[in-house]
This record gives sequence, C-alpha cells and structure tokens, in this order.
Amino acid sequence: MDVRGTVAPGFEVVRDAFVRNFEQRGERGAAVALYHHGSKVVDLWAGTRDVDGAEPWAVDTVQIVRSAGKGIAAAVPLLLHQRGQVDLDAPVGTYWPEFKANGKERVLVRHLLAHRSGVAALDTTLTPEEAADQVSGPRAVAEQRPQWEPGTDHGYHAQTYSWIVGELVRRVTGRTIGRWIAEEIARPLGLDFWFGLPEDEAHRIGRIGPVEPPPAEGSGALRMRPKRSVVDAYGDPDSLTRRAFGAIDPFPDENDPGYRAAELPASNGVATARGLARCYAAMIGEVDGHRLFAPATLTLARTEESAGPDRVLVVNTRFGLGYMLHGPSAPLLGPGSFGHPGRGGSLGFADPESGIALGYVTNGLQKGVTADPRAQALVRAVRSAL
Repeated sequence: MDVRGTVAPGFEVVRDAFVRNFEQRGERGAAVALYHHGSKVVDLWAGTRDVDGAEPWAVDTVQIVRSAGKGIAAAVPLLLHQRGQVDLDAPVGTYWPEFKANGKERVLVRHLLAHRSGVAALDTTLTPEEAADQVSGPRAVAEQRPQWEPGTDHGYHAQTYSWIVGELVRRVTGRTIGRWIAEEIARPLGLDFWFGLPEDEAHRIGRIGPVEPPPAEGSGALRMRPKRSVVDAYGDPDSLTRRAFGAIDPFPDENDPGYRAAELPASNGVATARGLARCYAAMIGEVDGHRLFAPATLTLARTEESAGPDRVLVVNTRFGLGYMLHGPSAPLLGPGSFGHPGRGGSLGFADPESGIALGYVTNGLQKGVTADPRAQALVRAVRSAL
C-alpha cells in the first residue's frame, strides 16, 4: 500500500492502523489527519480518488462526508450564541416566525441542536431539486407537525437538520450557512470544507459509493449483527427511521455536480481529513492564532442534552448541542469527546482532555451509521499512542 503524507514520532501506530484498513477492512480510498494540542501530527492519504476508479488519491482530494458535516454546521449556532446573536433557550419562532406552526411554538433553539424538536421526518418528501432550492425544505419543516412532543424525547434528525439549522442561521445572519462557514470559519482557518462545493474546486472531488466490508475472518474487527429491532426499523418503509433518512425521495445522486453544489448541512459537506481535524482542533484550542469556541461554548457542545433510546436510530445515543457524545453506539476517544460520524464511514471529533482532534474521510461507504470499523480502528490507534 502506497501511503503518502507525514506522521510525527510517537504516532506511527496510526499509520499502521490506516494501512490495515486497506489490507483487512475493505478500504478503497481514504485520508486521516490528527491534531494534538493545535499541531498537526498525522496527515495521511492512500488508495484511489474514486471508489470505482484507479487514479490515486492526491494530497488535495476532497470527498463528501455526509453527516460528519453536521458537526461543522453545529458550530455556527453555537458561535452565534457566543457572539450574543442567538439565545439557545429562546423559541425558534423568535427568529423564524413561520416555524411556530402545528404545535412547534415551544420548540427551543437548543431542541434543534439536540435532536429534540420532534421534526425528524416529513409527511411529504422532497425531490432532490426541492431539497436543494433553499425554499422548499425550510417551508416543509416549518409546516410539519412534530412526531413527538418537542423537548420530551430525542430522535436523530437525519435529513431535516439541513433545513432546520440552515434556515435558523439564514434568519439570524442573512447569510446561508455555507456562506457563513466559508467567511467566518473556513477562510480564517484555511480549511478545505464546504457546504456548496464551489465550481473552481470541483476538480478535486472524488466519487463515493457503497462497498461491502470483508468477511469478519481476518478483518481484525469483531462484526456484530444488528439487533432485530434495528433491522426491522430500517426495513419498514413506514417506520420513523426510514422516513427520517428518506425525507428526500428519490435519494440524490451524491456524485452529481448539482448535488455537490447544494447547501445541505445534514448530508453533503465536502472536506479533506485535515480540514475536519483542523476545525475540531480550533474548537478546543488555538490553531495558528485562531480559536473558535470559548470555554463556555465548548462546555455547551459536549454537555449531555439527549441520552437513551433514539426514536430514529433505534439504539441508545447521546447528544450535546449539535454533537454526538462518546458512548457505546458512537465510541470516540474518551468520556469528554464530542464530534460527528457520517453514515458509511467518515468521522470528525475532538477530545479536549487529550488535546486530540481527528478527521477521517473515505470514498468507500460501508453499512453503518455511527461506528464504522475503519474509523474505530483509527480511534483505537490514537488511544494507544497517547
């Protein structure tokens, strides 16, 4: 395996795990980056740029990271709160009056970020074109009746997160969330990260696609069968699970340039591994003179707001304000870690106690939402290096 990039002394075990992902866990093309106390200590890439191609992954290759982008999107309302522009305990209708319809008058901003608003699915699905037009999605979630009493329970807002959080940001700032991140986060930090891939960057993106994981024997990972309840939920077209993930119908072609150019913070963030890692590093400390979260904001991001059975994912999950927290269904580095996986593999997270921030990007999407075996192998390697 021709692995390119750099590894600082003491973190060679991460490179070893990255190589084994190709040898044992079905990796096609991927990159991993790691920051430690604000300094980059791992920056590796290997395999092919396209999941179905032969061109090598390059130093500047970017990929769609699906829900791993939710963690970057969540930083925006938290930073707006930090700047005094958003009250997390205010009703969403304070900023977006139309959202108050159909029993959502008491939905708070913090409910949106902690997946407690009750608007996890849509009664009427959106076409890919409607999902991307920045009008139909916000209108649909504003009109939607909640699937449970807001604030009383949680369920993963797999797709509706795009329009709920995106429209909140637009109402408060007058800018789309993609533009806000480009101007206020990505440009100052020098990040390769976008919601809405610019045309002049489109030549860098690789093709993603599904891949089957190898048999458990020789893979180096224990494969657990999903619980029957999880299998049933994903198999039932009328379940809240299927409806939440299927809010866009038909499912978009994720390799279509039009889809990549849309701003869908729930699902179509485009990034390098180092872009994810560098952003999380700036959330927990200073990176080249820049820091995103004040200590109080960092506490908000990783303080538990939701825990227990998730109405959509049908497993126990833990959320802070916009971030998944360390737990059995989404293992990160330790109890204080916070971040977000992307369905199929990609992952970004930070662990303030150790000063670690990790980004992992792949073009081979395996089954699973929160605990990809390749990402987990890298997390275990980081833990052993500390």
